Amino acid sequence: MLDKLQQLAAIIKTSNNIVAFTGAGVSTESSIPDFRSPNGLYNSRKYDYPPETIISRSFFMKHPDIFFGFYKSQMVYKEAQPNDCHKALARLEQLGKLKAVITQNIDGLHQKVGSRIVLELHGTIYSNHCMNCAKFFDLDYVLNTPGVPLCDKCGGIVKPDVVLYEEPLDSNTLAEAVRYISKADVMLVMGTSLVVYPAAGLIDYYSGDKLVLINKTSTPYDFRANIIIHDSVGETMRSVMQMVDI
Repeated sequence: MLDKLQQLAAIIKTSNNIVAFTGAGVSTESSIPDFRSPNGLYNSRKYDYPPETIISRSFFMKHPDIFFGFYKSQMVYKEAQPNDCHKALARLEQLGKLKAVITQNIDGLHQKVGSRIVLELHGTIYSNHCMNCAKFFDLDYVLNTPGVPLCDKCGGIVKPDVVLYEEPLDSNTLAEAVRYISKADVMLVMGTSLVVYPAAGLIDYYSGDKLVLINKTSTPYDFRANIIIHDSVGETMRSVMQMVDI
């Protein structure tokens, strides 16, 4: 393990074109539950419907009351704080080494710790719009409104700008992600099982020879990786940044 950490530190020291791709495993270390682990949302039995059904577009349209009950209690963690992985990536951006963070997470923790170029593939809890008149509302408005949040201008439903099942990813965000990944010298893939598409397929656009996978379990892309670290992303990046010593 030490050899791999030293290899990663050496790669980071010598590169000024790093792109990071982060998934739920980065957020779990800030006490935000993921979806697929034994204690994840998909294994919750608190509701009459499977969680993956509740967070679909069709269910949202039919049962917004159930959706928002689930969303507010299970998917929004406003008090969560960035961990060592978030901090390391923000620091690498400040140093001019990291060009972008591409994330599957909706929690805004990358921005909270100072990362500026963050592409949110699945949207964010901090942006919400009226489905009728498109007026913007912040997270507090959604959380502080009992039941289904309605627009104070026209009465339409205020929908979080998160990508639900049956909804496409934003084409502009995808195009930007492809642009960064295809030009990257180093690709750090962190805290993701790489089974959710189309997001996971973005890794295919990386053509370099410094693909680094940091995840507690194996992924379908392990065979392509140049460095594989099956460990905590926070502990890994804390150790690596100490070795980089910048």
